[in-house]
Amino acid sequence: MQCIQCKRLFLNEERIASISGSIMGDEHTDAYFLCPVCGVYTVASWWDDFAGVESECLSGPKSKQEGDERVELIRECSEPWDKKCRCEAHRKYFNDTLD
Repeated sequence: MQCIQCKRLFLNEERIASISGSIMGDEHTDAYFLCPVCGVYTVASWWDDFAGVESECLSGPKSKQEGDERVELIRECSEPWDKKCRCEAHRKYFNDTLD
């Protein structure tokens, strides 16, 4: 994984937050990485299709303010890795599109 802006390689421990949700039977996971060099977030997104096909993409750069707001929302959930969680934070993060 690398910073979408400066291309610096991230270490696993530099992942700031991640969240998973189930949308129409597919698992969607976002992981947020904050670059210590350029100060922007890169978001790695994975889609695990119900049919068994997995895809990955990177998005960003997201400003520190925008990324911090999303990370704060993720941290409101005690189990952000649980794709079946329907807490307020999960519902808000995924715009009420969860199964």
